[in-house]
Amino acid sequence: MNIQLSDNFNYSKLIKFTLPTIFMMIFTSIYGVVDGLFVSNVVGSDAFAAVNLVMPVIMICGTFGFMIGTGGGALVSKIIGEGNTKKAKETFSMLIYLLIIIGLIIAVIGFIFIKPISKALGAEGAILEYCVMYGRILLISLVAFLLQNAFQSFLVVAEKPTMGLVISIFAGITNIVLDFLLIMILDMGVVGAGLATCISQIVGGFVPLIYFMMKNKSPLRLGKTKLDFNAIGQSCLNGSSEMFTNLSMSIVNMLYNLQLMKYAGAEGVVAYGVIMYVSFIFNGVYIGYSMGITPVVGYHYGADNKDELKSLLKKSFVLILIASLVLTGLAQSFSEILAKIFVSYDIDLLHLITNAIRIFSLSYLISGFNVFASAFFTGLNNGVVSGVIAFLRTFVFQIIMIFVLPLLFNVNGLWMAVIFAEVLALCVSFICFIKNKTKYEYI
Repeated sequence: MNIQLSDNFNYSKLIKFTLPTIFMMIFTSIYGVVDGLFVSNVVGSDAFAAVNLVMPVIMICGTFGFMIGTGGGALVSKIIGEGNTKKAKETFSMLIYLLIIIGLIIAVIGFIFIKPISKALGAEGAILEYCVMYGRILLISLVAFLLQNAFQSFLVVAEKPTMGLVISIFAGITNIVLDFLLIMILDMGVVGAGLATCISQIVGGFVPLIYFMMKNKSPLRLGKTKLDFNAIGQSCLNGSSEMFTNLSMSIVNMLYNLQLMKYAGAEGVVAYGVIMYVSFIFNGVYIGYSMGITPVVGYHYGADNKDELKSLLKKSFVLILIASLVLTGLAQSFSEILAKIFVSYDIDLLHLITNAIRIFSLSYLISGFNVFASAFFTGLNNGVVSGVIAFLRTFVFQIIMIFVLPLLFNVNGLWMAVIFAEVLALCVSFICFIKNKTKYEYI
């Protein structure tokens, strides 16, 4: 069944349309975990700590891809909903070209300053060397990484979510196979892990680029364009929440690592690294659903179909509630097994990580609603509200809790920080929905 943005979505159709994006995010998260899995078990804890220290820096660079992809995707889908396909193609092309230029500039700057940045994050000795090697290799493929992040949204706008899933699977398999060959067989350590990720990002970013350069049956195609500062500004504003989310997560990860070095040492950094890998997979369900539904919301907002907006909001709340109960239950039940995957070689570290996962995973009960709330307002092209929710949730509230709760609960306070932050963010999301109900008539 071919599902289009213009369709009226029942539960079945909504699940079928968003499922490829959900699987894409889960699979992307899983193959992102593979680097850490191989590095931790083959190269050692120092290398694993280095990967966890430098990865937030790369993710900060990658936020531009999420911003342009999600914000631009919402804008382009709105333009399609208004019936202006030609303008939609021009806007899409301009945003992709802009993203390539941004990626090249950031890559050069990052390559030069990765060593002092790693030092500032607390890396020294062997860990510093690992950080520089791994970081510089990933910066080589930064343009591809930004495109990969952006095309995850634009492929949904192009009504090709399944293609996005297939490309992600192909990129993931590339990473997993190369990790095995370069780390396990050729013993290339951190360099091998970096090269595997680099090549997989090239696959994930350049394959859809080639697709959109060629004649295709989707509403989007790369071609001639003109500079439109208004569209750039609106895309950046629309996608500011996604940029804030990823930027804040990276900065917060750095602060977590600094606090963990203080309260638990290098073992705490390793534990947090494992938690983040697990969280990428579980929260990937919420992020994938939100990415999948944002263009749908944007289209029906552009088409002024208020009844469909009401339906999408109601059905989404029901689906997220079910997902939150299932995901939290799975994380609680399999916490020790998840920890063993990474650190079966150290019983004390295993116990530390198992306890941390059980505390941290309680946040999954709430986080899905906040992720969706931000994405819903992105679809409505209200980047201000979307950005406020994301900024408070992933940055302000978490930073406060990171520094306050350890004073009360020691290291467990760090695992609890995200729970308290999500509760506060849920209050903000609720207020935003109520305050804007008259403007958009979705309730």
